[in-house]
Amino acid sequence: MPGFLLNLLFYIVPFLIILGVVVTVHELGHFLAAKWLGTKIDQFSIGFGKPLAAWKDKDGVQWRIGWLPLGGYVRFAGDENAASAPDQDDLEAMRASLVAREGEGALNRYFHFKPLWQRAVITAAGPFANFFLAIGIFTVLLMALGEPVSPARVDGVKPGSPAQAGGFQAGDVVLKADGKKIESFAALQTIVFLRTDTPIRFIVERDGRPVELVATPKRGVIIDRLGHEQRLGVLGLEYKPQPGDFQIKRYGPLAALSGGVERTWEVISTTVHYLGRLFVGRETAEQLSGPLGMAQLSGDIAKKTSEASPNASSLAVNGLITMLELIANISVGIGFLNLMPIPVLDGGHLLFYGYEAIARRPLAAKVQAAGYRVGLALVLGLMLFATWNDLQRLRVFKLFGGLFS
Repeated sequence: MPGFLLNLLFYIVPFLIILGVVVTVHELGHFLAAKWLGTKIDQFSIGFGKPLAAWKDKDGVQWRIGWLPLGGYVRFAGDENAASAPDQDDLEAMRASLVAREGEGALNRYFHFKPLWQRAVITAAGPFANFFLAIGIFTVLLMALGEPVSPARVDGVKPGSPAQAGGFQAGDVVLKADGKKIESFAALQTIVFLRTDTPIRFIVERDGRPVELVATPKRGVIIDRLGHEQRLGVLGLEYKPQPGDFQIKRYGPLAALSGGVERTWEVISTTVHYLGRLFVGRETAEQLSGPLGMAQLSGDIAKKTSEASPNASSLAVNGLITMLELIANISVGIGFLNLMPIPVLDGGHLLFYGYEAIARRPLAAKVQAAGYRVGLALVLGLMLFATWNDLQRLRVFKLFGGLFS
């Protein structure tokens, strides 16, 4: 029983908090944009299932808290479901009914009859709310804590490694990699990890002068700070922290905001880079993860944070910081995923609106319906594949195999 409670505390609770915050902010983005543009809203739900609490505000919006804390939704007036995707064939019947009941002028209050640009703004507001959340969190953390920086110093080069073939020497300090300024050894690793078999141009400082090198990472096994084994690009460089290496870079409000934007963009650009390499077959799909992987990650980080905290107060502070960092990174991922041009996602709606803007008429109802079915199949297929990855990573199949062998 104590083991179950610990797993609940470390794995389930952080996962539910992170997912709840990220999805609620996403839906709140749709909600606020819709309110700003005078859209009639029926319901805003935090969580799914039967409501634990429900009330109506002065505008007639029903707010509810569902018993299943796995996200939430905003439902506009006239929606047939929480996805804001009514049957397109019923729109004319809906229009006629609304005009007969409320008059022609009432149509502009309903999402599906709003001008194209307003629908696009409301749709895009969800993903951008996720980006703004991440920027805000990164900004606050940079202002409050600063950023640890350390020299990307090469303390050793493994024999026969790509780094040795590229001309690296002990004592080199990496200044740039792939055109990007390097401020820590961890930042250098981040660039190398997703560039297997891709030559990288480096600028290093050697004996007080800049030297240009080119090295090609090879796929190898690394153990991350959580003890997880991953196959990523490696060069064979070694770094041994020394006293005085780590310093804290302090940020003022404007610099922190700029840093928050930069960090958010780095997560997006890294994701795009990875997906591009995955698409052309130059990267494996091992990094794709679903809800199980998210729960494992949040749980493992919670455990590490607990082990590194000597008392309850430091655990509370460290736990909050860790939780905020996870929320920010996952929020960027959720925002980016929703902007992908796949029907049923926000990006798919925007794709249809783009066609409507060019053709001056909506895409045929049958084509939209087919697109939604294909999009749903793609999303479900991606979720199943990510879940399979998670199960493989968690060694579930080996566990069952051991039970029956």
